[in-house]
This record gives sequence, C-alpha cells and structure tokens, in this order.
Amino acid sequence: MTAKTRIGVIFGGRSGEHEVSLQSARSILANLPPSRFDIIQIAIDHQGHWYAGADALTALETGNLGTLEKVTLLPEPGRNCLYSLRATGAGIALEKYADLDVVFPALHGTFGEDGTIQGMFELAGIAYVGAGVLGSSLGMDKGVFKSVMQAHNLPVLPAAVVTRRQVEAEMEQVIQAAEAVSAYPLFTKPANLGSSVGITKCRSRADLVEGLMDAARFDRRIVIEKGLANAREIEVSVLGNDQPHASVPGEVVPGEDFYTYSAKYLSDNSKLLIPAPLPPQKAAEIQQIAVAAYRAIDCAGMARVDFLVNADDLSIYTSEVNTIPGFTRISMYPKLWEASGLSYPALIERLIDLALERKADRDHTEFEYRRTA
Repeated sequence: MTAKTRIGVIFGGRSGEHEVSLQSARSILANLPPSRFDIIQIAIDHQGHWYAGADALTALETGNLGTLEKVTLLPEPGRNCLYSLRATGAGIALEKYADLDVVFPALHGTFGEDGTIQGMFELAGIAYVGAGVLGSSLGMDKGVFKSVMQAHNLPVLPAAVVTRRQVEAEMEQVIQAAEAVSAYPLFTKPANLGSSVGITKCRSRADLVEGLMDAARFDRRIVIEKGLANAREIEVSVLGNDQPHASVPGEVVPGEDFYTYSAKYLSDNSKLLIPAPLPPQKAAEIQQIAVAAYRAIDCAGMARVDFLVNADDLSIYTSEVNTIPGFTRISMYPKLWEASGLSYPALIERLIDLALERKADRDHTEFEYRRTA
C-alpha cells in the first residue's frame, strides 16, 4: 500500500484577510481525500502564534486555543516536520509533532501571500502549494506589479504609488500627484492586501483624502489608480508551473458600486457569470494575457488574474495577480476550473502534485560551488 502524503494546511494569520482565510481552509479541508492524505491543521492567530491539533480550524474560529499545542517550523532543510513548543522548568522544549511532506498555505494577504512565509518554507526545504518568494511578493505589491506588467508590454491602468509617511506629512503633494494620474474617479488601495480591504472609490478631493487615510491603515505603500468608466470585472484562473494554462474567463457583476469586501463575502447581490459573455477572440486574448502575466512574475502552482475591461470598446487592462486566491466552493478560482472541466477535489490534488513537482525541480539546484582544476 502506498504511504499517504502528509499535508499541513495553514490558515488564519496576521492579516486583514484572516477571516477569509478561514473560509478557504474549511473548503480545502473538506475536500482532501483521507484515503490519500494525512492532514495536519495548522492555525495562526491574529498575533502570529502557531497552533496545531484536532479541528484546529474550529478552535481558532471560536478562540478556544487552549485545546491546541503551540507549534513551529525550523528553518533548516531536511527535517520536514512540525515541532511542538512545550514549557519545561528549563524553558521551552522542542518535540516533534508531525512529519510533513507538503504544506498548503490557505493564507491571504500580509504574512501569507506576500513571500514571507514562502521564504520560511524555502529555508525549511519543504514543498508548498503556490508561488515562490518572488512570484508571491510581485503579485502582492500592486505598485511593483504594474511596473513589471509595463516592462512586459502588458496593459495596465495609469497609477501612482505613495507612502504612508507622505500621506501623513505631505497630503497636498500627494493630492497633486493623484490628480495628475487621471480625472476623478480614482481608486485608492493598499499596495499589499487583497479581498478589497482598504479600497475606496474616490469621486472628489474629499473622498481622496479619506481613501488615502483608510488605505494607509493597512499598508505603508498606497496605490492611486485611474478609475475606469463603465468597467467590467473579468477574472481568469491559471494553473501550472513552467507550462501554465488558463481557465475560461468569468465575469463579476458586483452588487455594489464595485467589488467591495462586503460585495464579495457578506452580500448575496453580486453575480458571477461563467463563462463571461465575451466574443471568443476577446476571451482568448484575455487568457493569453493572463498566462503572460503569470509567467512575468514567475508564478507557480496557481493564481487568479483579474482584469478590468472597458464595456464600450472591450479594451483590456491587467489589474492584479492573486497568488493565493479565495478557495471556498463559491470562490471564482475553483468555480472557473469546474467550468473548465476540473472538479474542486481534483484541483486540490493537482495543486499538491504541482507543489511536489516544483520541490523536485528546486532540489536539482546546487547550493555549493566547487571549483574544479
């Protein structure tokens, strides 16, 4: 009998998207076949403490963390295990808690999707689902992402990037820079966050000031972007490592003025149109751009590529790449793959296979130079 793959599903975290992560994790856990996987639930609370134990997800949701063990990974390759942290008279003792073959980070936003925890996995030498350090950080920072897209001649909307310090100390100059981007409306957003947290549609200077202050709560870098009149929101799921491929495009019809946090997660008024009602050649063009954007940031495993499309002339603008997209059953990423012929459980298994494939590829890299005569 083939041994089961030991998979750690990590969720929660120090992020404004903590609660969204719990929703994704619940769906992933419900669809991992126990016949193939031994599953270890790893919960990270709002303060960044790691816990593991039976039904750690429910314990984290209810705040009943006393039933769990504190755990950690060590940044040393070859160990491939989770350690418990146990208090002793002499301090904290490390004891092996569980072996791990692969990690599935169901983490969204800061410290989960931005390359930080991916760096820890790299140091630990463990396989993990999704993009590496570079792809994660480039996908996360919306300002740098735009620069990379422009370098690859991929279409984006005009924007400016300012810092929290500038917003707090140089508001007049920031307003001038913002109004030089475009006429109103403008969008202000944290450079390093997702799920529409901290995003404001600004129709006036007063809105702009309020939006800048709100975005600065969530990140030290703020993106100010031209608002596209009569915009359609199109999304494409991409899957793969060195040979990625794209799903059919889908369209989000927000139940509010734009696809806000509440429109995504709290309201039933938004609609998902799958496949998106687009001419075939336009759908194919969007798929091609999605794969090009994915490759441009060196993405791996999975990503959802979001677009804004002008409803009048169908011109396309690349908005962002989400390297750990929402993963509930009603989230766009798995729904687009279901519409493309890949079921939710099969998608999860494919992502784990891709993680192991990428780890095997990394293991071919030499990390020591030996000079030959």
